[in-house]
Amino acid sequence: MARRKFEAIGSTADIAFLLLCYFLMTTTMGEQSGLQRRLPPIPDTEQVKDQKVNRRNIIIVRINSADKLFAGSEAMDITLLKDKIKEFLTNPTNDPNLPEKEPLEVDGKTYIKSKGVISLQNDRGTSYQAYIAVQNELVKAVNELRDDFSRANFGKKFSRLSEEEQELVKQVIPQNISEAEPKDTGKK
Repeated sequence: MARRKFEAIGSTADIAFLLLCYFLMTTTMGEQSGLQRRLPPIPDTEQVKDQKVNRRNIIIVRINSADKLFAGSEAMDITLLKDKIKEFLTNPTNDPNLPEKEPLEVDGKTYIKSKGVISLQNDRGTSYQAYIAVQNELVKAVNELRDDFSRANFGKKFSRLSEEEQELVKQVIPQNISEAEPKDTGKK
């Protein structure tokens, strides 16, 4: 009788182990979400000394602790941010309040490059969801500009270009997003 009791305990442990193995192998963990970014190389001290950004070349995108979004000096809905950034970076009407443009010569061809920089600032109380949503809109704006440029110059989307062609597009349309350390931006 004692032997049957040990067999029952042993088989229960075996079943528990098998169930544990089954759930470990069949359960999928939630995928991690985040922003895929490659940090730029650290600039030389000489580059930093010579690098001054004209005020008209910067658009400040702020998110306050109430998750309210400001682009430039105006409050806006996040659905309008992508188009605002695209207009800022392209400066289609050569508005003196929008970024300057400079010629960039690559492989004997001259392209027009925006000097625009996006400065992202957020409050310490900004929600992670609002921060990621704004980041996604900023990246989406740059990606759409790269796709437009790629179609106009190569006849295909940016993702279908060769590595050399993609590097050229990245030079002409860089992703210049500057992030400040979170601070108290106020509850406007």
